[in-house]
Amino acid sequence: MFEDQTKLLHQSLKKYFGYDRFRGEQEAIIQNIYNGKDTFVIMPTGAGKSLCYQLPAILLEGTAIVVSPLIALMKNQVDQMRSRDIQAHFLNSTQTKAESNKVKASVLNQETKLLYVAPESLTKQENIDFLRKANISFVAVDEVHCISEWGHDFRPEYRKIKQIIAEL
Repeated sequence: MFEDQTKLLHQSLKKYFGYDRFRGEQEAIIQNIYNGKDTFVIMPTGAGKSLCYQLPAILLEGTAIVVSPLIALMKNQVDQMRSRDIQAHFLNSTQTKAESNKVKASVLNQETKLLYVAPESLTKQENIDFLRKANISFVAVDEVHCISEWGHDFRPEYRKIKQIIAEL
């Protein structure tokens, strides 16, 4: 079983991202997520952190929810995934109601592998109700340094993430 999973991860790494091998601890992190284990990861910028949740999201059934504080980062991540023919969307304040509804339909139809949401979007009751109906593979919190209450730009919605995940 372990050898089959390792082979699948390496083949998928090559197929979707074009890499021949993992960097640093990526493989162990991805195996943990793939196997449903809670995983806390600290990596420097540019070390391949996003791949650690993107690859399992592609392989697992359902939609992975990625909480991301930056609209530009969400758009960049979604564009990168789509360039690889992977269905990814975001929900944030830049969208019209019609655009948001289209994204939600894609998630409920199990067409979306990654859904990036701002913490403020995640905490809206209508989005919580929607996500309760979705087949969620796992939740990742990206740019987790924003959680620090000691920072100048702390967003109180981060306090609600744990409760919302428990509800889902």
